[in-house]
This record gives sequence, C-alpha cells and structure tokens, in this order.
Amino acid sequence: MTTAVVFAYHNVGVRCLSVLLAHDIDVQLVLTHEDDPKEKIWFGSVAQLCEEQQLRVVTPKDPNTKEWLQELQRIQPDFIFSFYYRHMLKPEILNCAKQGAYNMHGSLLPKYRGRVPVNWAIIHGESQTGATLHQMLAKPDAGAIAAQQAVPILPNDTALEVFQKVTVAAEMALDEVLPSIVDGRIKLTEQNLLQGSYFGGRKAEDGRINWRQSAWQIHNLIRAVAPPYPGAFAEIAGKTVKFLRSRVIEATLMHQRPCLYWVENRLRAELSDSSVLEVLQAEYDNKALDLHVWEAIVGNPVYNLR
Repeated sequence: MTTAVVFAYHNVGVRCLSVLLAHDIDVQLVLTHEDDPKEKIWFGSVAQLCEEQQLRVVTPKDPNTKEWLQELQRIQPDFIFSFYYRHMLKPEILNCAKQGAYNMHGSLLPKYRGRVPVNWAIIHGESQTGATLHQMLAKPDAGAIAAQQAVPILPNDTALEVFQKVTVAAEMALDEVLPSIVDGRIKLTEQNLLQGSYFGGRKAEDGRINWRQSAWQIHNLIRAVAPPYPGAFAEIAGKTVKFLRSRVIEATLMHQRPCLYWVENRLRAELSDSSVLEVLQAEYDNKALDLHVWEAIVGNPVYNLR
C-alpha cells in the first residue's frame, strides 16, 4: 500500500486529505496547525477530520526540527503532501519521501506564487485563478507542475467565494492526477518562473482604501478582503468605516468631483477618473452604515474625498 505523510490545514487541507483517503493512501502521520485564537476561524478542521478517521495527527510549532526529521526518516513514506500548510519544509524533510513531495497551491502557477494568492489575484482584477499541484523544492512554489484546474473569478466575487471555488479545483486536480502519481506515470511540466511573480502576506492595514484609485481598483480591494477577512476601510470625518461589499456602476455624475454621497438610499463614490462605485454594505462601530448613521458621523449627505 502507498504510504504518505501529510502537512495540511484549512479547507484545502480537509478536502485534499479526504481525496488521499478515498484513494486508499495509507496516511501514516498528519501535521497540522493549532488554530490561532487571534484569527477568525471560518474554515474546516484537519485535526477534526483526523480524529474522525482515526489518523495520527500532531500540531508542532516547527515541523523542521530534528525530532520530526527523525520521525519522518523512521516512517519512510512513499510521498509527502502539503495542502495549505503554513510552514516551509526544509529539503531534509522533503527528502524523506521515497517517491516525491507535492504541494497544492491556490493559483495557476507560475502566477501568484507565495502567500494569499486568491486575495492577490482579485486585487489585480484577474478573471480566473485555480489550483496547482506541484513538486516541492527548497524554493517556494517553484517545482514542476503535476496538475492544474482553473476556475473563473466573476466581477463581483469576493475572496471567500473564489476560495470556495479553488478548494473544489484543488480536490478535482488531486483526484484526477493521484493515480498516475502513485504508479509513477505522472508527466511533469517545468515552470517558467519569469511568467509569474512572488507575493508576500497581507496585513489588516493593507485594506486601507486609496480614494485616488479608480472604482474598479477600489472594488477589487473591497471584495479581496471582504469578510471573513478583515475588510477594507477608510477614515471618514475622523471615523473608521469598513466597506464590505460594492459594485462598479455606470451612472450620471452628480457632483463632478471626488466625493461620497447618498442617493436612493445607497452610498456612492465618484472618483477622480469619473468612475462610480456603489457601496452595498458598510459598517461603522460594528453597525450597518445607513444614512442616519452616516449623517451622525459626517453631518452632511455629501463627503468630499481628498
């Protein structure tokens, strides 16, 4: 029977681990993360799946220690799989896999290598993304590609909606290619890293809106960091307002200057390039932003943007 050690977390971890089990892979050990109490946990639990399936699961703070290297050397798995695990694995760990180590990444590599690829793809206005299973090297997200599955990004999709699609794409890609990986028939495609870029992680502060940008740029930011992510925000009359849902519309300019204003019980933004953003959902002080709350903050239905 084919054996594996799996590093996994998040929804992709849950679904891809489920694929391995469905293909009768003997999962000898699963390494996952303890949930961070400071993080909003909206996704599935790999640890819970392991408990249900009676798999051995551990949550080391650092999987690259001598202790875990020796444990993997003892197990000698045929394969190592990493499914949305948040730590880089050292070559010594990867070399414990007799037939190869593979990672599932949430983009169409070589585009959007690195952290939070779904969010970055939306911010850049991409019309599609996907999931890529690739060989693991010391350099992140740089190994040869075993399988890819694309999904569309619709103009008003949020990061959560796209991530749900990517989770299904990851499951489909792994399910289709796993038999050929196991029996050694897999045909790998080397990446041309010049065709993509590496992106780092994002902080809550990165959700600050720049009103000098176009409606589409601001809309892409809003949907890229919409809940369950921290959300886009701006200082309005000295108060922090969160902008959670939006859309770009064709509308007659009413003020001929960059401003936020209310019309037909909706908040709109006219931007410097004459584009118009309509705000579908916003919050102030954890309360839904309506005209009454807005006037209490601003004192006027119209707020000029600098």
